[in-house]
Amino acid sequence: MELHHFIYFKEVAEKGGFTKASQHLHVSQPTISKMVKDLEDELGVQLFERKGRSIHLTDAGKVLLDQANKVLDAFNNVPTELSEVIHLQKGSIRLGLPPMIGSIFFSKVIAQFHKQFPSIKIQIIEAGAKKVTESIEDGSLDLGVAILPVDVSKFEIFSFFKENLMVLAHPSHSIANRPILELHELKEEPFILLSEDFALHDIILNLCAHIGFTPEVVCKSSQWDFIGKMVSAELGISFLPETICGLVEKENVNIIPLVNPSIPWHLGLIWGKDRYLSYAAKEFIQVTRSMLQEEPKV
Repeated sequence: MELHHFIYFKEVAEKGGFTKASQHLHVSQPTISKMVKDLEDELGVQLFERKGRSIHLTDAGKVLLDQANKVLDAFNNVPTELSEVIHLQKGSIRLGLPPMIGSIFFSKVIAQFHKQFPSIKIQIIEAGAKKVTESIEDGSLDLGVAILPVDVSKFEIFSFFKENLMVLAHPSHSIANRPILELHELKEEPFILLSEDFALHDIILNLCAHIGFTPEVVCKSSQWDFIGKMVSAELGISFLPETICGLVEKENVNIIPLVNPSIPWHLGLIWGKDRYLSYAAKEFIQVTRSMLQEEPKV
């Protein structure tokens, strides 16, 4: 069954005969008759009831005409649908944003994109950078923000922000007024960490293991403000990027720079390498580039 079968069948049904259909389509009557006969043979039904010189649709023919109209309408709409997608009058983007990052960096980007392309829908999935990276790799997200570095053989990258982690401690803690801290000095401290979905969770634990200790992790959370409150309640110490530390209530929390090693918080918008990227997603990347300053290549 091919598209021209539907075209010829529909024309015969609407014109009420093979002769008028052949004249309108500029196709010989035997060709149209054969096409309709082939269609009847393939479907195993009679489509037309012939009464003298006139023909009428059978019940099966009426059902097929209804479906043929839908198929042909869909086919005829293809150029229009494609034009709307290409010219960004239609489309969607699946965007992964870690909770700490969306409000700080992307609220204005998303607002500007919506202003330029109001018909494009943006589905925001809030998840840790580790989960975002996995979801872009498996194709369930189009774009997302990740902690760099990532595997450049799998992802394209637009790097837009880099700073270091700071240590959070209660003001009564013995380390609270230190000018700087080294990671090995914290090996006896209870840690409050971001949950496993966040790349910083693994980065911190791996660095601790590298210098020879496994910290006691007393609490994990996906919410930076809750982590700040746990430090304020003297549950333990924690680590957050300097920008996020600026949002934490400072009444019962001191912020101390971490060195040797410093732990970078390096952010990038990423998407799958050598994978199809929609017109809408490409424009979102361009808007992001125009509004966020690019960091040096990783």
